[in-house]
Amino acid sequence: MFLDRSMLDVRPFVSALCLLLVGFIATFLYKGYKARMRFVELKRLGMPMPPHSLFWGHLKMFGELLIDMPADCHGHVHALEIKKAYPDLPDYFYVDLWPFSNQMLMVLEPTLASQFCEKPSLPKFDGLSEYMEPLTGKKDLLTMEGQEWKRWRGIYNPGFAASHLMTIVPGIVEDTLVFCEVLQRYARAGGIFKLEELITRLTVDIIGRVIMDIRMDAQRTTNDMLAGFRSQVKWLPTGQDRNPLKIYNPMRPVMYWYNTRRMNRWLSKELDARLSSRIELGQAAKLKRSKPVIDLALDTYLAEQGEKPSAGMDPNFKTIAMSMIKLFLFAGHDTTSSTLCYMYYLLQKHPSAQAKLTAELNTVFGTDTTKTAALITENPQLLNKLSYTTAVTKEALRLFPPASTLRQGEPGFFLHPTSDSGLQLPTDGFVIWAIHHAIHRNPSLWPQASEFLPERWLVPEGDPLYPVKGAYRPFEFGPRNCIGQEVAMLETKIIMALTVREFAVQPAYAEFDRSMGRDGMTLNGERAYQILLGSAKPADAMPCRVRMRV
Repeated sequence: MFLDRSMLDVRPFVSALCLLLVGFIATFLYKGYKARMRFVELKRLGMPMPPHSLFWGHLKMFGELLIDMPADCHGHVHALEIKKAYPDLPDYFYVDLWPFSNQMLMVLEPTLASQFCEKPSLPKFDGLSEYMEPLTGKKDLLTMEGQEWKRWRGIYNPGFAASHLMTIVPGIVEDTLVFCEVLQRYARAGGIFKLEELITRLTVDIIGRVIMDIRMDAQRTTNDMLAGFRSQVKWLPTGQDRNPLKIYNPMRPVMYWYNTRRMNRWLSKELDARLSSRIELGQAAKLKRSKPVIDLALDTYLAEQGEKPSAGMDPNFKTIAMSMIKLFLFAGHDTTSSTLCYMYYLLQKHPSAQAKLTAELNTVFGTDTTKTAALITENPQLLNKLSYTTAVTKEALRLFPPASTLRQGEPGFFLHPTSDSGLQLPTDGFVIWAIHHAIHRNPSLWPQASEFLPERWLVPEGDPLYPVKGAYRPFEFGPRNCIGQEVAMLETKIIMALTVREFAVQPAYAEFDRSMGRDGMTLNGERAYQILLGSAKPADAMPCRVRMRV
């Protein structure tokens, strides 16, 4: 049997494919022309930007800057590098990296940042929703807007209030003592380990208490929720991959589905069990002083259901509750683990700061370190006396902020630089980026901007080191500031109090690089530069050794 030649004629298919290709190329060229011409018009209007090419935009300039930088360094470091290359630029400028990135207005100073983060607070960048969708399904406080965001933020605020946080101090102490046991094992073994990975497990345990009032025990065990969560975070795109096989990995959607199923199955059971418990307890549950996030959500649900709640939880409410829990777990463990890594790192580099911090801990808790845990548990208010420890935390957050703020520009909305009263910066069609890394290291705002100086947080107003109002913004300002900032400050104080006098954590990048058979790259002389992995984290998870001090 022979096939008819007409059955083998592929010309119609090829013609259709060619038309699609031509249409795609034409659309791409048209978008490229519109994008570049937008910057031509900005340039004509005198808007600040690095030298711009009609063909390349800022791609060529950007590529030249990246040559001597680590390929995996976090994108928030680029703004200061642009300023170094073009020192005449003001602390705000437009950047055109189309088609590889949205066209941006980069902001490196606080007064402009306040104009779109505080009053008014512009909507979050659309790309954040796409990034978070595999983890939360776009049903979380980070991506919600308007009245929906306001409602849920109001529900959850009490879960991060100081009154509630004081009730979980014993749990944080308990989790930190497990961390001490882990460090002791590594001290005895004497090998290299990745500090960021250990601290991440600790902070997962702590945030588990805040949001679910349970012991996750991530430092010693795992479950479907933890395993799925860790895997999902690793599969999230970094935006810095250059390998197409990684960018378009066909396994990514499969893993997204699988991990989501594992997490939601575990969370669904936990929510159902918790709901049943609160219904049984009735009024006694409402009077309970401790208010973890999960109970705040359930209290809202029960109030909406009235006197006779249905047997099963409303699926839409459950979906939002699960999304919120995953967001708080993600944000609550991710940023704090990075900050703690840099605190150990900076203290090791600055022995005088280590000595001052140790002296403060000895004054507040006494020199017998075996009693510190009990003292904190019995009297959490002692933590309020740790002014130098707080200063070290703030200085680590200043030098190595874990995140920045991306907002979506709007038609008719302009920024007004105070340094040029006649200038109006259009925002429509641009992503506005308040770059905390650049603001925190801006030499016009911070004396000795690149130096680690905890003392700047202890000097009186009027001292040259005293911080400029609004220049320190790791948690951002305005209505959409970080809901978990009090948790972060509390847990860093407890962890420092229980570890820095007993353990000497020594970064081991040189040994690690030799074991990998490579010369480790640095950024401005810093081997522990930040990379993007969920938040801004230390490169290679900060390989370290640890030894006992006592």
